[in-house]
Amino acid sequence: MKKYILISPYSKILRAGTYNAKNYPWWPVVIANLKNEYEVIQVGIKEEPPLVEDFRPNLKLKEVAKLIEDCFVWISVDNFFPHLAHLVGKPGIVVWGVSDPNIFGYKENKNLLKSKKYLRENQFFIWDGVKHDSNVFVTPEVIIKAVKDFAY
Repeated sequence: MKKYILISPYSKILRAGTYNAKNYPWWPVVIANLKNEYEVIQVGIKEEPPLVEDFRPNLKLKEVAKLIEDCFVWISVDNFFPHLAHLVGKPGIVVWGVSDPNIFGYKENKNLLKSKKYLRENQFFIWDGVKHDSNVFVTPEVIIKAVKDFAY
């Protein structure tokens, strides 16, 4: 088996059932550029659309923690996943959009933020009503480069 990259590509669907503004829009491009060199495993919940063949929904936290420990690198949006990885002690890559990595992130991670100008004004307010905007995220090339530059 090739080294694997673990992805947590989605944040929770909002109470109104709308798409979360934290969700990165170009996962298929990122995955297509990485899957020749790495296996890509997706974790999440069964209601999320699978982006890869190896989608493991609804795992127990212990199982996700083991995948984090054993992966080459993990990539996630701003959700619970970077917090679990921090507890496991494994740095990775976090894709940020409108939430501030200086507040919600960890310094050991490669925090990919396109620009502070896109950060929402009230960082601690609820997410309902925040519209998704693809323009606030880094390009797939930035994520691919971060994976290639990543070393433990």
